[in-house]
Amino acid sequence: CVTSDVQAACRDTTVTQELLKEGFHRDLLVQVELGEDAGGCSVAAQIHLPPGIYVDPYELATLQQHNLTKAVLSPDVVDVEAPEYMSRAVLLLLFLAPDRRCSHCFRGTVPVHARYHRPAWGTQEALVVLDSPEVLLCCCHGRLSAECWKPAEVDAPCSSDNTSPCQWHSTKHRPAHEELMLRVPVGLREHNSLVCALTLLTTGLCSGLILAAACKYGHFP
Repeated sequence: CVTSDVQAACRDTTVTQELLKEGFHRDLLVQVELGEDAGGCSVAAQIHLPPGIYVDPYELATLQQHNLTKAVLSPDVVDVEAPEYMSRAVLLLLFLAPDRRCSHCFRGTVPVHARYHRPAWGTQEALVVLDSPEVLLCCCHGRLSAECWKPAEVDAPCSSDNTSPCQWHSTKHRPAHEELMLRVPVGLREHNSLVCALTLLTTGLCSGLILAAACKYGHFP
């Protein structure tokens, strides 16, 4: 009887994430529907970004200045030029805003970018797997039910504006999909020799044209 009461009180939290737009530059949309009222609480999604995808910290800072999104990166230094095989995973804490269409719903978006991958044999795309995020709550009034929420093992700030650490809580949730897959175009290794030959030929031709123009029109002492 006690177990059934707890299960009734701890209704499932549902998480949906979606990649908007096309190509290498996308928007990650995260939507959360809580199983209980979270009035006065801060809601965030903790997202593990694999090496194949990243958030540009400079772009993020600009968006936060205009109050278009709120998030914290860890580590906060990201090499935006590095390819996938020379990068590491990043932790993103995305603060969610209440959804006006639903009293228990929250949502947030952040721009994400795919990295270049190594050429592959027999396939023209690489898969980047994005796991379902962890839902975190920070409530100053402390009225979260202990049966539903547990202290989260995260060292996270209270908000994107307040870097002081806060006590966040997490709960088990029901993802609409366990993972999200991003398909990234890659080169074919079978074309390696052809690409190298064409690159060398083009470089030689352009260098010859530049040298010929310099000899014809240049003024040398």
